[in-house]
Amino acid sequence: MIDVRQLRYFVAVAETLHFGRAAGQLHISQPPLSRQIAALEKGLGVKLLERHSRKASLTLAGERFLADAKAVLASLDQACRNARQVHDGELGELTVGFMMHAARSSVPPLVKRFLTARPGVQLQLKETIPSSIGEQVLSGALDAGITFAQPRMGTLKSRRIYREPLILALYEGHRLAAAPIVSAAKLANEPLIATPADIAPSLRGAIDAYFGLAGLRPHIRLETQLQQTIVSLVAQEIGVALVPESLGGQLPAGVVLRQLHEPPEVEHVIVWHPGNLNPSLPPLLDIAAGFTR
Repeated sequence: MIDVRQLRYFVAVAETLHFGRAAGQLHISQPPLSRQIAALEKGLGVKLLERHSRKASLTLAGERFLADAKAVLASLDQACRNARQVHDGELGELTVGFMMHAARSSVPPLVKRFLTARPGVQLQLKETIPSSIGEQVLSGALDAGITFAQPRMGTLKSRRIYREPLILALYEGHRLAAAPIVSAAKLANEPLIATPADIAPSLRGAIDAYFGLAGLRPHIRLETQLQQTIVSLVAQEIGVALVPESLGGQLPAGVVLRQLHEPPEVEHVIVWHPGNLNPSLPPLLDIAAGFTR
């Protein structure tokens, strides 16, 4: 049976056309080199080299075999490099889910840093609602997810990567539109549009807590899961909304933003399962560890 060593030995002899010089390059003595070349020719049933007193020459079959052997060895060497790079997390695939709230804040810079550090990894991004990210990480559909911090994550681990305040979204003609800062007390009985608690419990909890500290309960007029839908409804003068600050760069016409007095904050975390053995995951987590804002 032909083995890789025989191919490497043959290529060395074919490129030098000298058994002695080839043996020196391979750091072996000449007799075992000659025996391996002879065994290769016997296994193939083909004469590859013409032996002369001081040099060798390739037969036509040997010329063809040299080109093919070099291609085989190059592919094998690449396969070995690929295996090492996958093991080190430099090649492979990684699937990361993220909530829409992170699309204009934590996700873009984190993705840029990861792709710069690991250009050989095929990164797949999947946008989904916050409440489903943990389930998908647990099931293995996602290697990691970026979502709001949760008090209970089960077997998942998490790391904070971003924190941002909430701001008030108003329509231009609202009575509070001229105020630079708005307190919770001034929003008493104001109709609110908000994300349902089962979709983004941390975001909804931050809104409820903000009113609670002022001794109030938020007056929720409408619930919808997408922040873009929320601010579009605000533009139609249906109500006001407390939204993440990063949403400010994508507002529809007719919507203005105002700072809140002692605003509540929401945290973005990256979550993963400690049993996930994808070698590209640790490099992502290492980058996320230095990303915290």
